[in-house]
This record gives sequence, C-alpha cells and structure tokens, in this order.
Amino acid sequence: MLKIAMIGAGSVGFTRRLMMDILAVEEFRDTEFRFMDINQENLSMVTNLCRKMIQDNGLNATIHPTTNRIEAVTDADYVFCFARVGGLEAFKHDVEIPLKYRIDQCVGDTLGPGGVFFAMRAIPVLLGIAEDMRKFAKPGALLLNYTNPMAMNTWAVRRAGGVPIVGLCHGVQGGHKQIATALGLPPEEVDFICAGINHQTWYIQVTHKGKDMLPYLLECFENHPELSRDEKVRIDVLRRFGYYSTESNGHLSEYLPWYRKRREEIDRWISQTRWINGRTAGYLHHCVEKTDEYKVMYPKWMSGEAEYIKLGERSDEHGSYIIEALETGRTYRGHFNIENRGLITNLPNASTIEIPCYVDRNGIQPTWIGELPPQCAATCRASISVQEMAVEAALTGNKELVKLAVLHDPLTAAVCNTEEVWKMCDEMFEALAPWMPQFNGEGKTWKDIPQPLGGTYRFPQPAVGWQPPALVGEAKHIGSGNLSVGHQDN
Repeated sequence: MLKIAMIGAGSVGFTRRLMMDILAVEEFRDTEFRFMDINQENLSMVTNLCRKMIQDNGLNATIHPTTNRIEAVTDADYVFCFARVGGLEAFKHDVEIPLKYRIDQCVGDTLGPGGVFFAMRAIPVLLGIAEDMRKFAKPGALLLNYTNPMAMNTWAVRRAGGVPIVGLCHGVQGGHKQIATALGLPPEEVDFICAGINHQTWYIQVTHKGKDMLPYLLECFENHPELSRDEKVRIDVLRRFGYYSTESNGHLSEYLPWYRKRREEIDRWISQTRWINGRTAGYLHHCVEKTDEYKVMYPKWMSGEAEYIKLGERSDEHGSYIIEALETGRTYRGHFNIENRGLITNLPNASTIEIPCYVDRNGIQPTWIGELPPQCAATCRASISVQEMAVEAALTGNKELVKLAVLHDPLTAAVCNTEEVWKMCDEMFEALAPWMPQFNGEGKTWKDIPQPLGGTYRFPQPAVGWQPPALVGEAKHIGSGNLSVGHQDN
C-alpha cells in the first residue's frame, strides 16, 4: 500500500484530478492519501469530494486530511507539492505592483518580478517540506513538485533540500497537441523531442512516420484559423527562431523582451479569446473566477447533480505515470525538470533543464541532448541568469541579489530603468514581507547540503568530456529511449 502526501491539497481541481489519475492504476487502488493544506475550508471540501469519488467507485483507498505538514509526510513514499504560498493575496502583489511600473504580466509565476518574488516565498516552504521528508518520510521518498517557478524551486531544493526531486509541468504535452492540430495529424502519430528550460522548451525534432515535419510547421500554424489568432507570439518566435516553444502565448510573451514592452502594441500580440492567450493579469483573474466556481459547483458535485472525474479517465499529467513506472516497471517517457549535468551542453551545468526522460524500476533516466540551437539556448541562458541569482537570494536572504535578478529579467529590462527596478522591488518587499521571513531576520537561511545518493537518478556520471559516439552533432540527430546518461543525484 502506497502512502502519498499532497501538500497544497486545497487546490480542489488539481487534487481531485491527480488522485483519480493515481487510482486509475489498478495496483494503487488501496493507496493512503495524506491531504495537507493550511486552508481548512478548501481542505474539507476536497476531502469530501475525493472520499465520495472513492466510495462511488468501490475502492479501498483512504484519505487522511491534516493541516500539519509533518503528519502528512510521515512514512510517505511520495510527496507532491502544488502549493501557492501566500495564495491569491500575495499573487495580486506579484502582478499589480509591477503593472504600476509598466511591466505587464499575463501570469507572473515563472520569471519577471512576479516569478522572482514567488520564488522567494515558495523556496522556504519547499525546503521545509524537504527537511520534514528527511526526518519523517520513508528513505529515498521522492518529491514531485508542481509549484512554480519550477526551475528556481527545484534548483533550490537540489542545492539545499537533501531529497530526490523532479519538477513536473504539462506544457510539453499541450504544445505537442497543438503541433498535431496544426499539422492535421493525430497526436499519437507525431513524434517529437523537446528540450530547454521549463516554459521555454523547444520542439527541436518533430517527425511523422520518420519524416521531418519542422519545415512545415510555420505554414501550418499561419494557416490554422484558431491557432493563427491565439498564438501570435509563439508563431512569430517560430518564424524567427525556426522552432516552436512549449508555452502558451501569454506565458511566452512575458519571458521575452519584445512583445509586452509597449502598451500600445500588446493587443497586436495577444488574443482575447481566453486568458492564457495573453490578457493582462489573465491568470490572476482566472484563479479568482475558479475559486468562486468551485464554491458554486461543490454542492452539485456532492449531490451527483454535476458530473465529476470518472475512474479510468486519466489525464496526461506526469505524476501518476512516474509512480506507476517506478513501482511496476512499466516504462514511461516524459519531459521532466531535472539538473543539467552535461545533458544540454550549451546551457550551464547545475541549472534546471526540461528534457526527455524514461522511467522504470531503475529510476528516472534522462536522455542526452547535446547543443540546443543557438538562438534557443541564448533565450534560455538569459532566463537562467535570473534564476541563478534568485535561487542564491532565496537561500541567503540577500535583498540586493533579488533586485539584481529582477533587473536582468528580459521584460523588466525592456521597460524599466535601474531606479525604477529598485523602487518597485522595495515596494514588493514591503507588501510581501509576511511570506518572506528570510529577508526580515525572522526566518532561517540555508546552506548547500550534500545531495542524496541513489534515490531517483541511479546512473553513473560519465567521464568529463564524454559523449555518446552515435549522438555527437546536432540535437536533431539524437535517438530515443535507451540513452540514459548523467548521474542525477537530486
């Protein structure tokens, strides 16, 4: 019987989805779930909904709700984190304060002022979870992180958490479906390799029955009636870079310096059909609306008036498939966020990269990529520089380094001068102080600790300078599954 802890389980939609994904695996239908959240109302709501789904399907799974994190992780085999530290109250500051300084964010949870300050709140909590896992979870328990900013959070845990961690996102799956739609092909017939950093991952290989489809992507996207309307930034980047990016139009537009720096031009690059296509503060407004929607739908779900997730209707979120592969040996291929140790050769080692990995009982086995196309690598390196400074700042409580990280953010640099950046950051420090104790002398700071051996990544590190002979050359020539190199002691 597995014991799985979910931190931030008050996320009503995601918790139900992930639990039913796990219960779709026949071997896991007696799993013991520990739901942990500090919001008692949401915790009670999601617990009641999930217990009803378990009961209605005649399963033996159990749920133990708690507001105590140690209680949640004790003896856990796996720990999920999808907490939003500070909730919507803090998130509003992430978006609204930069907007006063003309920094227009659609999401604001990955890069930019919003992403950097979100990391300052999330990293201490993740390191606290890791500390509890070291003391109370089963040895080698895996932390599966869904909390953004993904690259910064997992980087910090690798440095100072001392537990195996893997970062999970669904952007690669979403982009794959879009590419298939643009090409007019079934997704299962479109093979691909994607590599880069979270939310800036690039489809460096796209094939159909062995035929290279990259030369056809731009024309297909430009001619598609919905995609050409809703993905203007992504299509423009495809036009100039030659490669399509994983992330939504709204997300991608705020990581780059070219599309949101002039208010009079933003409408040229976004679509109003959905928030994710680039609306100002789109995700913030979406979260507020969903919170209200869940409260309206809750009694309908409980009474059976409205349908909910059915057993066997499994999503493409990676979490359940990773656990299934590790526990049963059934191989799974996905794109995960792990440490770069020579796997992408023109991105810095130690940074967080998102690349294809294979999972079975032996662990999570990353594939070697080689060089990204230089234009893609350049964009990723600009973000990695911000991430590196932000991680160091979060671990040490260095306010000046936070400001320097924001200063080097591509969109911020395209809009603000240095004085404006310092003033904006001071305002954000004041508004967000309750959730960032490491900057006011009340919270702890962290030092690097030895990374755990074994655990998730179990393959020996290759000799310095070694490359698989068959893979030397451009990334588009890389093979698939069995090239599992790089010792990932996360």
